[in-house]
Amino acid sequence: MTAGEQIASGKAFLGIEFGSTRVKAVLTDAASRPIAGGAYDWENSYKEGIWYYPIEQITAALQGCYKSLCEDVREKYGVVPTAFAAMGISGMMHGYMPFDENGALLVPFRTWRNTITAAAAEKLSAELGFNIPQRWSIAHLYQAVLNKEPHVSQVRKITTLAGYIHYMLTGRDEVGVGEASGIFPVAGCGYNKDYLARTDALLAKAGFERSLNEVLPAVRAAGDKGAFLTESGARFIDPSGTLRAGTPVCPPEGDAGTGMTATNSVRKGTGNISAGTSIFSMLVLEKPLTGMYPEIDVVTTPDGADVAMVHCNNCCSELDAWVRMFGEFAELTGKPMDKSELYAALYRNALNAPADCAGVTACNFLSGEPVAGVSEGRPMYMREPDSRPSLAAFFRAELYASFAALKLGNDILFKQENVSATHFNGHGGLFKVEGVASQLMADALGVPVKVMTTAGEGGAWGMALLARFMQDSGGRSLADWLDAEVFADAKAASSLPDKAGSEGFDRYMERYNTALAMERCADKE
Repeated sequence: MTAGEQIASGKAFLGIEFGSTRVKAVLTDAASRPIAGGAYDWENSYKEGIWYYPIEQITAALQGCYKSLCEDVREKYGVVPTAFAAMGISGMMHGYMPFDENGALLVPFRTWRNTITAAAAEKLSAELGFNIPQRWSIAHLYQAVLNKEPHVSQVRKITTLAGYIHYMLTGRDEVGVGEASGIFPVAGCGYNKDYLARTDALLAKAGFERSLNEVLPAVRAAGDKGAFLTESGARFIDPSGTLRAGTPVCPPEGDAGTGMTATNSVRKGTGNISAGTSIFSMLVLEKPLTGMYPEIDVVTTPDGADVAMVHCNNCCSELDAWVRMFGEFAELTGKPMDKSELYAALYRNALNAPADCAGVTACNFLSGEPVAGVSEGRPMYMREPDSRPSLAAFFRAELYASFAALKLGNDILFKQENVSATHFNGHGGLFKVEGVASQLMADALGVPVKVMTTAGEGGAWGMALLARFMQDSGGRSLADWLDAEVFADAKAASSLPDKAGSEGFDRYMERYNTALAMERCADKE
């Protein structure tokens, strides 16, 4: 059966992921090969100290992305989708979407990017003996209670972006266990009951009258069935009326879970690094950590295995801004460059710089960076007075800055917890120029970094895989199914740590750690 025939007969699998700057859809055939795609660009807003997306923008983004997918399908195959074998929704993890008893959103979606919940995160972590990051949904709820925000008395439900869209599509208030682990600590395939009781007591003491069991979404594991696209859900995603109700919908997951799935990194001992607007590493743990660290989150795979996650708010945004500036320069010369060619030229030239960037240091914080102890963003560029600036050194420093904070958290895992990793699988925009970011990151972490040929498909493809797993697992674990059905013949390019590169990055980090003191002073202005 051809790809067009599979689409026309409703046998293709759809994954949609809401990233920070782009919503992406991937349609796959019955063998998980991408056969069509769609996208919609969007941006968060910043007002009164809060990063957010209005609910109208969420709806427009979903419908715009789906319309883009349908146009791609029509252009390639001359058909229009009316149903799918299965589908799933993913979104940037964490954040805060509170709803009243009528299902009305009480405040705009507050994203993971916010660093406004420090007091709540600190109190929760101390009470539970478990690290609760500022971006987690429970930290947002507790901070709103502590701040006595007017909407708190009306809260009946809270969820994440993926959970909200899944509810609108299916009428079911639920999330996948990986997504749930960024809302509240989980144990097995559910929230930790002891932690729920302790947190309920804290919330009640601060004046919140609901129990978390009432407020939080239900938890589902990868492969769980039962959700279907409703009539209203079909109209929500496709106002044209072409898409019919009835498509099975898998549990919604966060971008961390889809990243692990898309890189075949759900088995114990495997790891991946996702690098886009934010950057995070995931390492599936062989055994529990011995300590609690504010730099390390313990979340789970889509099937519930513990993962050590180092999440940094800032990665490519500042780097992208500099690339755009040099693109403007190229246009001024009358010789504009293709965007991909521009990135490739600047990134590859960075490899010509000395490994320590010749005294150049950069901090790329557009927003706060909790891993580095920085509460507000202030991008900075510094060089030693006797250093000679060059384009190569500047961009190598900016590339280093995109994962320097990640290095801080992983040093704890490797040096204090004695956790080991055979390699990291890299995916996301930072790795698109082959052999540059992967090599520099391998040098920085001292661990091989692999980039699969499928890495560019990203989280939307990972979500389509989870949709197919729900239908075709055959009783196998997610790890076994991925090995057999998706990655049996996968090819990857590997970058191995280079001694001179690692030594140069260590010298860069000495300056970077000094620069963090200036960052912390600047964010108090």
